Amino acid sequence: MLSRIQSISLSNVSRGAAFYSQPASTFTATSKHQIIIRKLSTESPAVPRKHVNGTAVVFLNMGGPSKISEVYDFLLRLFSDGEIIPLGRFQSTIAKFIAYRRTPTIEHHYEEIGGGSPIRKWSEYQNAEACKILDKLSPSTAPHKPFIGFRYANPLMRNTYQDILDQGITRAVAFSQYPQYSVSTAASSFNELKALQKELDPEGSIEWSSIERWPTHPGLVKAFANHIKDTLAKFPEEVRHEVVIVFSAHSIPLDFVNGGDTYPAEVASTVHAVMQELEFSNPYRLAWQSQVGPKAWLGPKTDKTVATLEAKEDTKGIVLVPIAFTSDHIETLHELDIELVETLKRPELVKRAESLNGDPVFIEALADIVATHLDPATHDPNGTKAIKSGANIKPYKIKVQ
Repeated sequence: MLSRIQSISLSNVSRGAAFYSQPASTFTATSKHQIIIRKLSTESPAVPRKHVNGTAVVFLNMGGPSKISEVYDFLLRLFSDGEIIPLGRFQSTIAKFIAYRRTPTIEHHYEEIGGGSPIRKWSEYQNAEACKILDKLSPSTAPHKPFIGFRYANPLMRNTYQDILDQGITRAVAFSQYPQYSVSTAASSFNELKALQKELDPEGSIEWSSIERWPTHPGLVKAFANHIKDTLAKFPEEVRHEVVIVFSAHSIPLDFVNGGDTYPAEVASTVHAVMQELEFSNPYRLAWQSQVGPKAWLGPKTDKTVATLEAKEDTKGIVLVPIAFTSDHIETLHELDIELVETLKRPELVKRAESLNGDPVFIEALADIVATHLDPATHDPNGTKAIKSGANIKPYKIKVQ
């Protein structure tokens, strides 16, 4: 499964998250798992400069192949990245071998979900709609122009950066589409952006600012809660309150957890906020998917959690909620909808909450996050939004020998 191939990239990581002139954060990991995190900023530049041609709003994510023909290139880019998957001096050769061997299996998985990943489609739609709202919310920074910057699939961040330069845009917001920050996801995208800035824009003609985390934004929470309510409504009313809600997030190696990665806590904060919105109407669990390899990973596993619940005679139903994903992709459409369901003896008990995708409540939340970031004096004068959304979570330094 593609998610498991991607997970391999989490095993040995050395990457940073600083890419603009204001204070930022960096992440490095040695073979002994020494982690250093410095100050991270999600604030707009303190001294604004005059900008032209509006504001670029850049959605950052790993991406996925939109077509079957893109699978090999996607895998090759992934395994060629020595920062994420260090394979030594034969990196290029080994990456080609792995990509060649894995491509047929992954192509089949994408065929089973419609011929490609929908992550580009949903990202482009979400960003375009959010920018329309932003033009009204923040006219001083308009027009807002949507861009997508993927790590391993089209549109690649390198091409997006050049496109922004070619359009003469001088202000850009790098907006992580991982609501919960992790050194294994968001930091990777920011590290690439920093490198591209040095290569393509050494004079700093584009002034960048970042939105790196937003795990408890009220709009995000409301959208998840609405989708859960809609799914619960599919169960008979007399048992609806007994249905167990299982939140599922992509797991990370315990090395990262022990090293101070805030991701597990941020995912848990999202879950708790959603359950508060639901007034704790149902029992719930948090589980983790996509573990791979011999290393210890964060658990419990999603499939094991669901299997345990399914085996109980008094289980009336299960609602699966992909809580760390903002749209459908291989982890939801294949890993949960196909692979997990195929292992169940009573699949009729399990219903998955629809992913956020084109939800207008979610898109309004995206616009609000960017508007608050660009013009906090107008949209968040006392700083309460930044606190409620989780954007003000502070980094720290930690060493793990």
